[in-house]
Amino acid sequence: MKALVSFFMVLSSLFYAPQRPLPKVFSGERTDIIQQQLKQQAATAFQAQVLPATEQEWTQRRRQLKTAILQSTGAVEDHKLPLQVKETGRTQLTGYHIRNILFQTRPGVFATANLYIPDGKGPFPAVINMHGHWKDARIGEMVQATAHSLALNGYVCLNIDAWGAGERTTTEGVAEYHGANLGASLMNTGNTLLGMQLTDNMRGVDLLCSLPEVDKARIGATGASGGGNQTMWLAAMDERIKAAVPVVSVGTFESYIMNSNCVCELVPDGLTYMEESGVLAMVAPRALKICNALNDASKSFYPSEMLRSYKQAAPIYELLHAGDKLSYQLFNTVHGYWPEIREAMIGWMDLQLKHIGTGAPKKEPAFNLLPAAQLLTFPNGRRDTSVITTAAWCSRQGQLLHQTLLEENINVDEKRKALQQLLRINENSTLKQAHRYSPQEGWERVALETTDGSLIPLLLRAPRSKEKGYVVVTHPGGKDSIPAALITELTEAGNGIVLADLWGCGEQSSVSATATDGSQPPYHTLARSALWLGSTVQGRWVSDLRIITDYLKMVNGDVRIVLNGSREAGVASLFFAALNGTAAQVTLNGGPLSYRFDERMGIDYFSMAIHVPGLLQWGDLSLAAALSGKDVVFKMPVTMSGRPVTGAALQAQQEEFFQLRKRCKQPGQSIFQ
Repeated sequence: MKALVSFFMVLSSLFYAPQRPLPKVFSGERTDIIQQQLKQQAATAFQAQVLPATEQEWTQRRRQLKTAILQSTGAVEDHKLPLQVKETGRTQLTGYHIRNILFQTRPGVFATANLYIPDGKGPFPAVINMHGHWKDARIGEMVQATAHSLALNGYVCLNIDAWGAGERTTTEGVAEYHGANLGASLMNTGNTLLGMQLTDNMRGVDLLCSLPEVDKARIGATGASGGGNQTMWLAAMDERIKAAVPVVSVGTFESYIMNSNCVCELVPDGLTYMEESGVLAMVAPRALKICNALNDASKSFYPSEMLRSYKQAAPIYELLHAGDKLSYQLFNTVHGYWPEIREAMIGWMDLQLKHIGTGAPKKEPAFNLLPAAQLLTFPNGRRDTSVITTAAWCSRQGQLLHQTLLEENINVDEKRKALQQLLRINENSTLKQAHRYSPQEGWERVALETTDGSLIPLLLRAPRSKEKGYVVVTHPGGKDSIPAALITELTEAGNGIVLADLWGCGEQSSVSATATDGSQPPYHTLARSALWLGSTVQGRWVSDLRIITDYLKMVNGDVRIVLNGSREAGVASLFFAALNGTAAQVTLNGGPLSYRFDERMGIDYFSMAIHVPGLLQWGDLSLAAALSGKDVVFKMPVTMSGRPVTGAALQAQQEEFFQLRKRCKQPGQSIFQ
């Protein structure tokens, strides 16, 4: 116990020790360059995504989009997988009954749900109803109300708990946010939270199609907020959905950039090949009614943003002779699925799925909401182990992928190439010029301007002799988070020192992104925005390190360069070395030894900058260390949840690092301190 306390005391002093502020490279007010760059990239991406003008071209484009979306999200179509529906309870109400169920969505993975089924002779039209970020998930007031209203109007309704929500949270009965680092951890295994939801919802349609009470030719989809987002994706990807009503959720993907959205609304690389208008157009010629709120607080769902997507999707509907199947309606409400919106949805569903009425709003019948306990699939804390949580999934997938790494044949060149692709590194970003400013407090002040318009601020001290070379020190909190003790140690050893603010760090940070993050983990906004635009924080940091080391070589010739990075910045330093970057040695302070998920508690130990989609499918940090061919020092290593790696666990990791170096036939060694 004393050793553990000592570990965290040292760790705390390493990362958060109060110290005298370092000189600033820039003076006065700074422009938020990152915000401007990302917004400009998003605007360019929006304008570049012009939809085809002929039916033949659109047919081909739609097919390409579906393939790309499946690949980007990790969603799986498996309609032959047995549903294995289990009913755990039933409630009879006036005119309909409710079944509490679970059903299989992936092999060995079950979703919790409720089926609302009208009395009388079917088959009935059906609607899958998906919820957003409401505390009680499928049982929440607005979600439950939508289901009651649909059932009373003669529709079978499936209310499904979204992945990681409702009865599918880490701890049974304890609500949690399914996004941020928890949901983002899915990406490291090659999945996404959006893809997990999409898979669940396609299986929900499979379930509806299997019911004798349902007319499988008349199935609709609806939901609000995050549930509206799911509605759009499901309708675009599953042609069995004949009518869709996404509520307070449609905007533009451009508007997601630098705004506050959940990772359940993230498609890695999405803006490199599509805009939201293209996804809406994928629903054509099937019916689509978009409902937005005039007083929505989210910039991503402003009516003005929705109209931009609507206007771009409309020509595809006209092209397919289905102009009357696309519509929108604005409501004088705030964010939510309010009674007037539900009434509009019911009237429109009647027209599209029952072919009755004019599509005008239909008065909502009276009903009573049921207490949560009456609708739970597993009351009294008896959840089945087949209900897999995000933590359990990530842990299981991590172990399976890790076993593959230990057994596969490794081609060093192919692995380096694959890593570069995973990190999404922009090789076109190079040093344009170096801006040198007057020294302060013994530090040279330099800003490296890149060809993509970034400025990398550096504080430098020359080495006592050229043989000592330079140590490039980085920290995700910026230069001011670098411990004074480390700077003193390097100075006394005679090393040259470079204190660098990487992309999004310190003086290269985005004030707008930090404000948008709010209570979310650091880099929440930047990580999501970068991924939408086809890059990663880790990849941007690797690019910055390349430019910094190139500059040092240009100025000093063939000088020795050591990289010393803390936490996530240390991981980027290792990736840089693995890609044959100029580094004689790499030191990681308090960094992870593996990307494998270990436990839910502490999941926010690292920031959102850590995640690299598909990293565990590629390998792990043990492979990156082997590919570096250099000495790699791990000081006070931890797990992904921040637990110290010691004892037998550390010995096992040491053996793995050793064996991978041996298999890759690369020089150097991994050292653990």
